[in-house]
Amino acid sequence: MTSSDAATRARKAHQTLEPMHVVVYFAPEPQQRYADLGIKGTMRGYFASRSAAFGVVPLEVVIATFFNFAPSLIADAIPSVWESTTPEAVLAARLDAVDAAYRRMLGDDVVASDEMAEAAELARAATTVLRVEGRPLYAAHASLPWPEPPHLQLFHAQTLLREHRGDGHIAALVLADLDPLDALITYLAHGKGQNEAMVRATRGWTDDEWDAGLARARERGLVDETGAFTPAAAAQRDEIEAQTDAAAAAPYELLGEERMQRLCDLVRPWSRSVSEQLFGVGR
Repeated sequence: MTSSDAATRARKAHQTLEPMHVVVYFAPEPQQRYADLGIKGTMRGYFASRSAAFGVVPLEVVIATFFNFAPSLIADAIPSVWESTTPEAVLAARLDAVDAAYRRMLGDDVVASDEMAEAAELARAATTVLRVEGRPLYAAHASLPWPEPPHLQLFHAQTLLREHRGDGHIAALVLADLDPLDALITYLAHGKGQNEAMVRATRGWTDDEWDAGLARARERGLVDETGAFTPAAAAQRDEIEAQTDAAAAAPYELLGEERMQRLCDLVRPWSRSVSEQLFGVGR
C-alpha cells in the first residue's frame, strides 16, 4: 500500500469505524450514567467524559484541545464538573455506558462473537504505530489501560484512532491560520458534515460571535456573500483534509490493505445498525 493509498483509505476507515465511537456522545446510556454521578446537562457530560483522560486540568487545556467549541461553553463545565465527581468515576461510567449501549443496539450475541474479537484485535494492532508527540488528546487516552472485553477494546481502539486523527486535523487548521470560527464556517461551506443548526446548537458561539466570524471569513475571502466557498478557500479545505488523511495514515499502512479491508468489513454492519438507531440513517 502506497502512502497515498493509505491516506485515502484512512478516511474511508475513519468513516466506517466512527459510529462505533460516537455512541458515547449520542446514545442515552452515557447521559444517564453521568447524571448518576451528578453531572447535569448534555454538554457538561460531553466535556467531562472526553477530557477525563487528562485528569483535572486547567480550563485552557480543554479549550486548546477541543478547538472549535466556544470557550464560554467549555467554561460552563470545566473545572466545576469535578466538584461533583472525579475523572476516574467518569471514565468508568463511560465504559459501562458503552457496554450497555452496544448490548442494546447490537445484541449480546454480536458483542460476544468471534467477529467482534477479531475486529478488536485488528483495531488494537492498528493503534500500535501511533505516536504521542504533538497529539495531546490522543496521548491522554493512550495513557489509559485497555479494557478487557473485546467490544470495549474495539471502542477504545477507535477512540485512540479518532483522537489521533482529530489532533492532526487541528494541527492542519492551525497551520492554515484558521481560528475556531473560521474552521466551523468553512466546514459548513464544505457541505459534507453536520448542518449549520446542529453545529451552532452544540458549539456554543453566540449569534453576535458567529456573525462577526462570518464577516471575518468574508473579508479573508474564505466564503462569499452567500456563505459558499470561494475557489481559493475550497482548495485550502481540500489541502487541510488531505493533510489530515496523510497524518492519520500510519495505522492503515501498518495493517496493510487486506487486514484493513477485513476490519472495515467486520465493523461496517455494526456501524450501519448503530447509525440507523442513533440518527435514522446507515453508513
